Amino acid sequence: MKVNTTRTALLLILSLTVIVQTTLALNDDFNSAVKLIERFYGVKHMEIPFLAKAGMKVITTAARVKGGTARRLAEAGSAKVAIFEDQSFDGDIMKFRTTLNDTLTASWSPIVQTLSTPNREQCYIFVRNNGDKFNVLVITIDPGDATVVQVTLSAKNLALLMKDPDGMGKAITDEATVVDQ
Repeated sequence: MKVNTTRTALLLILSLTVIVQTTLALNDDFNSAVKLIERFYGVKHMEIPFLAKAGMKVITTAARVKGGTARRLAEAGSAKVAIFEDQSFDGDIMKFRTTLNDTLTASWSPIVQTLSTPNREQCYIFVRNNGDKFNVLVITIDPGDATVVQVTLSAKNLALLMKDPDGMGKAITDEATVVDQ
């Protein structure tokens, strides 16, 4: 009887460990994408100062007042941003795309992936279910700059943004990184 109780306890602990590790892995995909860009291109993202992070609450309130796409994104609830400025993103963009997909497709579904070889511009949009909401991960890379943005959106707001898939990544990136003066 004691052996069965011990086995049950061990199975329960093992199951909880797997669930916690899976949850942590899902929550760490933003950082995985940022680290992948850093390793692949040999660049470093800019740290966002504490005061800028605190100011995001003010921006969110202003966006709700502004309305439209800005309001929908402000209602997202959470956003993560990593910015790479004035750095060189030379490398095999097809190899980067393959590596990125290998890293993310276990928990994310790719929606848009555009590569412009003459301009060396890249845009990737991934989505995944998060309960009654959706996580959207947008990665844009230009020859000298890159941005990684992850937002959480309601199904309604995601559907509205999906009406214009080409503008979706731009809308999310612009609203997450630009402050109206």
